[in-house]
Amino acid sequence: MTAWRVVIVTRILPVALGFHAALRDAGHEPVALLTIRDTDGRYGGFDLGGMLDELPAELDILMPARRASIAPLLESVRSDLVVCMGFPWKVPAAALAVPRLGWINGHPSLLPHHRGPVPVAWAIRAGEEEIGVTFHRMDAELDTGAILAQKTLPIGELCEPEEFYGRMGPVVLEVLGDALANLAAGVEAQGQKGGDYQSFFGDDDAQLDFSRPAAEVHRLVWAWRFTIPAGQLHGALAELDGETVRVLASSLTEVEEARRVECADGPIWLVKTESVT
Repeated sequence: MTAWRVVIVTRILPVALGFHAALRDAGHEPVALLTIRDTDGRYGGFDLGGMLDELPAELDILMPARRASIAPLLESVRSDLVVCMGFPWKVPAAALAVPRLGWINGHPSLLPHHRGPVPVAWAIRAGEEEIGVTFHRMDAELDTGAILAQKTLPIGELCEPEEFYGRMGPVVLEVLGDALANLAAGVEAQGQKGGDYQSFFGDDDAQLDFSRPAAEVHRLVWAWRFTIPAGQLHGALAELDGETVRVLASSLTEVEEARRVECADGPIWLVKTESVT
């Protein structure tokens, strides 16, 4: 098998390192990382300097200031394939056309369900028991390309994002390996049918409503830990004793020293809160 020259596209250090190792294991050559600055903080904190310090020294770093710069940067490193995950820009057609094998993207859902930037948040909010990882070909739209490989993953007990994504990491690399193998073998990717697109949570989603069932409130608390706000309000917000607090963790079973609040069908315990000034 001929080794491919592969560009990794991400803003997430564990993704960059994991993809680099997986590509090497599959016999390919990671030649560059393409990433961007986040000048307005729209997608959360990002330590670019810390990321660059941890990357393998042989990787070229490509950093476009605008979408139109992506295509010529890819041409400069003679890329055969681009592997992407955790990249906030919509990629223009000119850039998608540069590598002869195209772009493939890792998405943390069972496409075509939960297209969009925060699929884990929407799966938690919907009360789903499992999510998954999909690698698909990238096309002109968001998360709509044909599927190369896919695997389910139990959501399990609700927990901090770092713990959840830590459990998801090995599955991402396993599915990437399957996608690379299918691509090399010429396995035809499966086109998506149906599905839905869901964006970030907005102001209408920010306030907890304790007149709703406790499980629904509980899921919304945890879903907010896996998203960022699209509007002015960052939930999950509650009014308690005349003070607005952000609820960071909740439980449907009693937790010592947690605050009990009655919902429509029973109690919820607010395990961790912070004041909103």
